[in-house]
Amino acid sequence: MPDGVQDATGSPAEWARHSPYSDPGRHAAVLAALGTDPADVQAAATGLIAHYRAEADTLDADRLPTVDLRWLDAILTAGFALSPAPLAGRPATARLAGCCRDHTLLGVGLLREHGIPARSRVGFARYFTPGFAHDHVVVERWDGRRWVRADPELDAAFGAAPPAGEPFDPFDLPTGLDAPFATAAELWLAHRRDGLDLGAYGVARELPELCGPDFVRGNVLLELAHRRRDELLLWDVWGAELHEAPEDVAVLADEVADLLVRADAGDDGAETELGRRYDADPRLHPGRRIRTLSPLGRDGWTDLTTRVTSWDV
Repeated sequence: MPDGVQDATGSPAEWARHSPYSDPGRHAAVLAALGTDPADVQAAATGLIAHYRAEADTLDADRLPTVDLRWLDAILTAGFALSPAPLAGRPATARLAGCCRDHTLLGVGLLREHGIPARSRVGFARYFTPGFAHDHVVVERWDGRRWVRADPELDAAFGAAPPAGEPFDPFDLPTGLDAPFATAAELWLAHRRDGLDLGAYGVARELPELCGPDFVRGNVLLELAHRRRDELLLWDVWGAELHEAPEDVAVLADEVADLLVRADAGDDGAETELGRRYDADPRLHPGRRIRTLSPLGRDGWTDLTTRVTSWDV
């Protein structure tokens, strides 16, 4: 393990181990042979996975269902079924449908395969569309001194002249509420405590039902799940969001967001409490069955043990 990493719960080493989602399975050697620099991660992630919305014109109907693949070993298996080519630089016909969560899962899995602590961070990006922040997931790695965020979808050229906002380094993202990428927890607390308007935070302006405070609130609980190494799909629903009244979920999100922000600031007690609460509270962690609301317009129940989704008829 890298220097400065201690093998103890709550230390960076906790995120050097694969989760069931990031484990590449029989494809471990493929990831072990790749470089670990942010540019290497970006090349592999974007080489294999085309964004199902931003790059829809490159995807045919047969490949669109791969957007619902949840586990990295299944994603890699599907990719190599299309082509045995290396991950980076694939032709359009050899790429799967996915989104930022999948680009990040591949990056996290690659880094963990090399023993580098890595986790996915859920939040909103302000650099794609002027005046709007899209829900987004980025990679966070431990460099031996600090956690460093990188966007696995972007290269340096994008950061030098983004469509929105000031130039930034996509391989070392600034952090904080006003940064190009802010976490769901930061935004939720700013909304609840200071009245931040969340109307322009969501999937896209043309999908108002997937924008605003309720949407950001759900992403706070998703942010916690990803931090605890349950890297669920962005359209998976479970626990409180599935069974509790919105006002009760909002109070729960307040508590979770506060702990997440404190943990990011280096509060070890908050990090420990996040782990304890996540494990103990069925409102926070997924059980065996979760609801999956696919962007392809199909809904179903997913069994996380058998890894099978039963789509509604």
